[in-house]
Amino acid sequence: MNLERPAADPGRSRPSEEHARAPSGIVLDEPSTADSRRQPDIRPLWAQVLLYVFIIGPFAAAAVGLWYATTVSGVSVVDAVLFVVFYAVTGHGVTIGYHRLFTHRSFTATRPLRIGLAIAGSMALEGSVICWVADHRKHHAFSDADGDPHSPWRYGASPWALTKGLWWSHTGWLFDRHKTFTSRYAPDLLADADLVRVDRLFPVWALSSVALPGLLGWALSGFTWHGAWTALLWAGLVRIFLIHHVTFSINSVCHVVGSRPYASRDRATNVWPLAMLSMGESWHNYHHADPTSARHGAEPGQVDSSAAIIRLFERLGWATRVRWPDPTRLRARRRVP
Repeated sequence: MNLERPAADPGRSRPSEEHARAPSGIVLDEPSTADSRRQPDIRPLWAQVLLYVFIIGPFAAAAVGLWYATTVSGVSVVDAVLFVVFYAVTGHGVTIGYHRLFTHRSFTATRPLRIGLAIAGSMALEGSVICWVADHRKHHAFSDADGDPHSPWRYGASPWALTKGLWWSHTGWLFDRHKTFTSRYAPDLLADADLVRVDRLFPVWALSSVALPGLLGWALSGFTWHGAWTALLWAGLVRIFLIHHVTFSINSVCHVVGSRPYASRDRATNVWPLAMLSMGESWHNYHHADPTSARHGAEPGQVDSSAAIIRLFERLGWATRVRWPDPTRLRARRRVP
């Protein structure tokens, strides 16, 4: 485990031009002077209220679920299966779709796959696809430096400052009403009519993410309201809670503790206990060393279900131009002992 102050003050470092570019050539540095003179893009009040509902609601549901499972009826097989299916579909929608495809262009996908991944990612309730990508590209442009939306080193490296920083990077930053400029960080997605449509329909996908498990639980339990309620609880709300906090842990835990076998300009780390739940995202050190790689768990034995599914898509002809790591790239990015 590695817990130490960054080599340089993250609040004063600036990203290099190499790291400030997306694969498409989009410049991912701070907003231009013209951008800075514009009125800040503020999240409307209704959206801010819904954000609180999306974050606090699943958290409360997890507490209710724990009480219900231990004192009332446990967890049925139907609920468990629906939980796993919805977790896998929506979680991989984020890791494969939102992250590796739309943010970093680690591969090229057919139109149906692009749309399907965007919808699946939306159903994780981590935000609409264009806003999510803009935030994440800005994170990579300023990772652990001034301008990073969610660095745990935001307040410094003392124990109290790092405690505040971990809270900020894990959840606190989400409630900042200032939005990332999508026109600056995701112009390619704004030019994609399919993704703009999916983005605008985010409320529909959010409602479906909760309603579908309930409907399936109702049908699979013999059309009982109890079956609908428990499926909505476990495969809907508790599943969203777990996906949220696993993803949030990549922003927080995976920039503070863990191993750093590869050279990156920030504090991104590998945290192996999260690998399965995060679907390979917690091999975060290699990801920051080689952001466009379609595989994050690049070493033998490193679980990365997202990469395995991308490999399947490639074999089916649905994914092309996949950027796989190779021995030369791995050696070039490995830290010198």
